Amino acid sequence: LIIAVARPQTGRQKVREVSRGVAIEMVVDRSGSMKAEMEYNGRNATRLEVVKRVFSDFILGNGRDLPGRPNDLVGMIAFARYPETICPLTLSHGALPLFLKQIKVVTRKSEDGTAIGDALALAAARLKTAEKTLAESGRGKKHNYKIKSKIIILLSDGQNNCGKMSPQEAARLAKKWGIKVYTIAIGGNDAMASVQTPFGVFKMPISAPVDTSDMEQIAKITGGLFKKAGDAESLKDIYKKIEKLEKSEIKTVRWIDYRENFLIFALFALFFIKGIIF
Repeated sequence: LIIAVARPQTGRQKVREVSRGVAIEMVVDRSGSMKAEMEYNGRNATRLEVVKRVFSDFILGNGRDLPGRPNDLVGMIAFARYPETICPLTLSHGALPLFLKQIKVVTRKSEDGTAIGDALALAAARLKTAEKTLAESGRGKKHNYKIKSKIIILLSDGQNNCGKMSPQEAARLAKKWGIKVYTIAIGGNDAMASVQTPFGVFKMPISAPVDTSDMEQIAKITGGLFKKAGDAESLKDIYKKIEKLEKSEIKTVRWIDYRENFLIFALFALFFIKGIIF
């Protein structure tokens, strides 16, 4: 009876992780000029391939200078004359390499172009409803994930030349919704491309100038950052800078779940008292 009155308990520690991550929309130019080549790890690759590989390292990590973004909500949009959602916002990053493989340089002239404004507007709209997308992915369950900030990383090597919305209009829309845009101009004015001929593969100069005026204005309007990347290493350096500016957080909450154990001792006491009386 004394033990029962002492109210013995057993406790089990529980841990819950509450993540505060960044919602990131990656917007990639896949127009014809993105087939121009850049150096990547000692080899030549198209601008688009370099962009895809470095972005994969940025999100998944490369084991060296890019630790990855495991706690971020990530989506992808590709564009030429028309923008399209390649990957919806997701925390499951294992599928990202498969989605990246789907992004290829346009081959049809009717689809070629650089609709920066339309692509930026689509990315901003996706981020505006990011909380709803996250809730639907949890299938009604309470989600511990919190969106700390929303950003767009826009990579292009050209100037807006088609589409319904201008880059400035799209940038103002993003600013209205609290979205920051980081713009990266890929490549330089002197570009080469590999051309297959009956006599083999030859390097030929192509016209692929980089006009940065639209991208500079987008970054300025939204409070983001504009940078030029002439090669893969400079692109990695830009991602390292974004890594420092946009930090994710993990908050670990610990508590002890107690269970009352006095009842068994009270029942024993009652049994013995009953035996003594009768």
